[in-house]
Amino acid sequence: MRVVAVLGPSQSGKTTLVERLAGLEGSPPARETAEPLALATFAFMGEPWAAIELAGGPDDAGMAGPALMAADAAVVVVSPDPGAAVLAAPYLRAAEAAGTPTLVFVNRMDTVQARVRDIVAALQAFSGHVLALRQVPIREGGQVVGAVDLISERAWRYRAGQSSTLVELPSDLRDREAEARTELLEHMSDFDERLLEELIEDRVPASDALYGIAAREFAAGQVVPVLLGAAAQRSGVMRLMKALRHEAPGVGALAARLAGAAGEAPLAVAFHAENRRHLGKAVFIRALADGVAVGAPLAGGNLGGLLAPGGGGAGAPSPLPPGAVALAVKADQLSAGHALTASGALPRPAWAAAHPPMLARALHPGNPRDEVRLSAALARLAETDPAIAVEAAEEGGHPVVRTQGPMHLRRVLARLAEDFGIEVAAEPVAGAFRETVTKPAEVRHRHKKQTGGAGQFAEVAITLTPRGRGEGFAFDEVVKGGAVPRNYIPSVAAGAEDAMARGPLGFPVIDVAVTLTDGKAHAVDSSDHAFRTAGRAAVREALEAAAPVLLQAILKVAVHVPQPFTGSLMPLVATLRGHVLGFEADAAQRGWDVFRALLPASAVEELQTALAGATQGTAWFETEFDHYEELYGREAEAISKARLAAAG
Repeated sequence: MRVVAVLGPSQSGKTTLVERLAGLEGSPPARETAEPLALATFAFMGEPWAAIELAGGPDDAGMAGPALMAADAAVVVVSPDPGAAVLAAPYLRAAEAAGTPTLVFVNRMDTVQARVRDIVAALQAFSGHVLALRQVPIREGGQVVGAVDLISERAWRYRAGQSSTLVELPSDLRDREAEARTELLEHMSDFDERLLEELIEDRVPASDALYGIAAREFAAGQVVPVLLGAAAQRSGVMRLMKALRHEAPGVGALAARLAGAAGEAPLAVAFHAENRRHLGKAVFIRALADGVAVGAPLAGGNLGGLLAPGGGGAGAPSPLPPGAVALAVKADQLSAGHALTASGALPRPAWAAAHPPMLARALHPGNPRDEVRLSAALARLAETDPAIAVEAAEEGGHPVVRTQGPMHLRRVLARLAEDFGIEVAAEPVAGAFRETVTKPAEVRHRHKKQTGGAGQFAEVAITLTPRGRGEGFAFDEVVKGGAVPRNYIPSVAAGAEDAMARGPLGFPVIDVAVTLTDGKAHAVDSSDHAFRTAGRAAVREALEAAAPVLLQAILKVAVHVPQPFTGSLMPLVATLRGHVLGFEADAAQRGWDVFRALLPASAVEELQTALAGATQGTAWFETEFDHYEELYGREAEAISKARLAAAG
């Protein structure tokens, strides 16, 4: 079995194309849907095939890695509009980073108005590999009615809903066809010395030899062929499928690519997973070599069972033939997004990881008794969905889930409800705020309590001073004459640190120094507890008197953005109260920039929403903490009041 990943932006026609590919021989495909992927298995000319279709929403573009881990080749489906070429940029980038042999299919050619060469030129701006046009369109009355294959030089006329028919090459197209063929052969000769010699000597290369060169260069990722068609009309679909059949490499090439630096040949790859009621964890795997069988070792445990995709629970062959796909069950040791050996999982390649999840939501179960179940369910979701992150909120410890965006979040919440029976409310997570002081303060505090029997007594005098930003909390003592016995000083320090947890504005306190200067003790009533209580109360009083100020976290943001959208980020950052640091060409990918800025942490969610609109869902970003800065005025007052009100 060979597997192709079908990628592309929303509304490009991926689903229709997969349906047409799978139905070329009249038999309906077996289909398995597991968002954001859909898997279709089918036969073509007596050979088994599978197509992995990735959803094209803005949240899904960053999750192409696992699909590419299981694919021998990728088809990037694009619009025939040169202005929309940028929407394909994330998918061209993902396939190129993975090293997956890639083919571009320009869909909906029956509606095209632009010149095909302009479409290819627009796409080339986002690819580090050569995009080579393998067909030119036949036009009549301004409409595309067929295509000419530039290697065989045969012309085909489209027939709506039917296979194309062979026709004579139109005389008015001969010059354009010759020009395009020369351009294609020049691209191919860049990677083949013998072909270069033939072209220099004006010899006409044989078609069979050219197809062999094309297949070799496609498999090596040196040339990205561009084919034309209209999937809804079945036009160009057969030509695409034949190109894949003749040129897509076998499963051995994928196994070698995944072994990579690890040098250990994997047995299989796990490219998706989900939890299913009454079944448990189901992992989509593809066998890469012999030895994947029920009861056999895989990833450090035994494989419990194999189901056929789309088979309604029917079993898959065991052992699984190399290249075949199946759903593995009763094998909780399997992790999605990893190549697997018998003894464990190989490290996930950097290109296979999803973009950093940035949309954070605190989750609260509708039934408080589901708190423990929710934590367990999120842990299981994190095992099956490597594109999310689960953590605990700073305040209250509620679980926080981070997703790729709002659509991804909806899928996560739906899985919690459908697979685990847990309804939850999702609330935004407050931005990262802290507070500090702006002037010194001195306080003397006496803690005295008598409740019968031994009482509590401790008196401390402290000085609280601001420290430099980022220097943290410090405690010191200059007590003389044993006014505070040495054994109680650590308790005062612990009380002072307790007070840092929440300052007068309602947030944790940072960058202050506390010095114990004096105090008193009682021979009977003093204790560690009393001095800790006194230290905590003294510091709280001092914080009130030391002109506290609110601090907001400032993050360093790196936005990976296609170059046509870079200019729109400058005003966007300004509206989010950020500061532009600059941008430079992305060394990892042609046609992309890395745009850098400083941004308040509280604006990250606004950035994600605005970025999706400004870049049509193509850009993504990473953040790292940079520093805290003071926040004044009405905004600071409103944040503090809301915090104190929430805390009661």
